[in-house]
Amino acid sequence: MTHHVIIGAGPAGVIAAETIRKQAPADTITLIGDEPEAPYSRMAIPYLLMGNIGEPGTYLRKSMTHFADLRIERVTARVQRIDTASRSLALDNGSTLGYDTLLIATGSKPAQPPVPGIQSPNVHTCWTLDDARAIMAKAGPGTRVLQMGAGFIGCIIMEALASRGVHLSVVEMGDRMVPRMMGPVAGGMIRRWVEGKGVQVHTGARVERIEVPEPGLVDAAKSFIGSLLGSEPAQPAAMRVHLSTGVVLEADLVISATGVKPAMGFLEGSGVMCLQGVLTDEHMQTNVPGVYAAGDCAEAFDNVSGKTIVSAIQPNAADQAYVAAMNMVGKRAVLKGVTQINVLDTLGLISASFGNWEGVPGGDHVELVDEANNQALSLQFDGDVMVGCNSVGWTNHVGVMRGLVEGRVKLGEWKDRLMHDPTLLMPAYLATAQAQGQWNGPADTRRR
Repeated sequence: MTHHVIIGAGPAGVIAAETIRKQAPADTITLIGDEPEAPYSRMAIPYLLMGNIGEPGTYLRKSMTHFADLRIERVTARVQRIDTASRSLALDNGSTLGYDTLLIATGSKPAQPPVPGIQSPNVHTCWTLDDARAIMAKAGPGTRVLQMGAGFIGCIIMEALASRGVHLSVVEMGDRMVPRMMGPVAGGMIRRWVEGKGVQVHTGARVERIEVPEPGLVDAAKSFIGSLLGSEPAQPAAMRVHLSTGVVLEADLVISATGVKPAMGFLEGSGVMCLQGVLTDEHMQTNVPGVYAAGDCAEAFDNVSGKTIVSAIQPNAADQAYVAAMNMVGKRAVLKGVTQINVLDTLGLISASFGNWEGVPGGDHVELVDEANNQALSLQFDGDVMVGCNSVGWTNHVGVMRGLVEGRVKLGEWKDRLMHDPTLLMPAYLATAQAQGQWNGPADTRRR
């Protein structure tokens, strides 16, 4: 009987465990997670902050007996190291666990910048349920909140914070908002939209230090008297956040949303090859036989760019987990490629990017901007193939844009028509992709 061990209880780990159970009813499955909660979706945390759902709404599976019913053993521990020679794991609880096949599905972790004061009690990431609980306890109407980072994840968190009625300031090192998803025009448009909603934005700036004032005698006296009278404790003095531009901002709460990186430090010395992420082949197997990777920590081949990338979105995690699980039980499956998709709702303004949105050397591009209506559309070409695009406030043809990019559709004469009028995406799609039989619409990647 084969023992399959999965490190990571996020979407990739859960889907892989369920797929293995379906394909190998008699095998042993162990799912390791380093948080005590039931497996949950980090992407649901903003909705928890908004008050749209409770904590159970973040759970990936709603039945509390789901994993027990499937005979999937859950272990709460952190993996300290892997010995691929003996096929065993060392856990932080002092135990050792053997495996026959192993899936690394540890996802990402926040990338914390080396800022003095960032370890202060009122500075938080927004990555775990513990983080969410701390933020909800502190972020109420009128609270002065400073958020570090205005990338994709930062903008999602920003919307959740704004919904709580806080006074919000955002600091972004790049020269625009969402710099890894949008060009200067589109990024500037998003910034103006956000500022129009009352958010203060500082781009081209970084936080140099967070100054936490020591409580003075007056503050201590107020807290002591308040405790005697049974009243609420006095609020601590505000933090002073110093920016590289010389601006100093006061904040009651600081949120660090400066990006994430694959959680793979425990693989050091294991022999498993890591570059940007855990490097995999088309079967999601690493360079070590029997060891696989999937999800936000995995580096896989991208057909559009022609290179291996880490594309940390849930549809990729689902596809990669399924492919890895099938191969772990001896049933050949191949990953067709990763998807480079970002669709973002920033305080009601929808933006999207696909593929090589920055373009390729020697390629053509066209951009259409309607500032009055907060709309921008940019298309990038390599020959007569659209290899990337992004849009702001342009939601009519998001599926078509994805189809043309991922299908690597040869547009022929339609390339010139799109260069003249980029709004002709739908007729271009109908005349080329469907006619050539290269694309039949986005695949359903929502595996259960």
